Amino acid sequence: MQNLPQNKKIILFDGVCNLCDSAVQFIIKHDKKDVFRFVSLQSDTGKEISNYLGISSEKLSSIILYQPGYAYYHKSQAVFEIAKELGGLFSIIPIFSFLPTSLTDSLYDYVAKNRYKLYGKKEACMIPTPSLKSKFL
Repeated sequence: MQNLPQNKKIILFDGVCNLCDSAVQFIIKHDKKDVFRFVSLQSDTGKEISNYLGISSEKLSSIILYQPGYAYYHKSQAVFEIAKELGGLFSIIPIFSFLPTSLTDSLYDYVAKNRYKLYGKKEACMIPTPSLKSKFL
């Protein structure tokens, strides 16, 4: 865990999910301040971070935003925190955080539960291009 960048926010994602892959590509494109680093939940680093945080396996179907030495967020709260950092029009997304977490997480859970059915699944985690390799742990 010492090799994690302390000044970056780490997004743990399902590396075989097409929706998650698209979300990661979207975040990379809009991360103008170079805030985020990415790691798939299936990787050794992803498993190590999950174990370190004591994240139960039931949360592993969720996107997780980890701020080393500070906090971690999952499900809709992670989405709201990521949107805050992207700025621009995306900064209005956290306005929905006033809604009860049970409601926003229910919507998140519905999409997460059906993500493979709706968007498909890869046989293996994506391999970043050389230009994007520095974004992945």
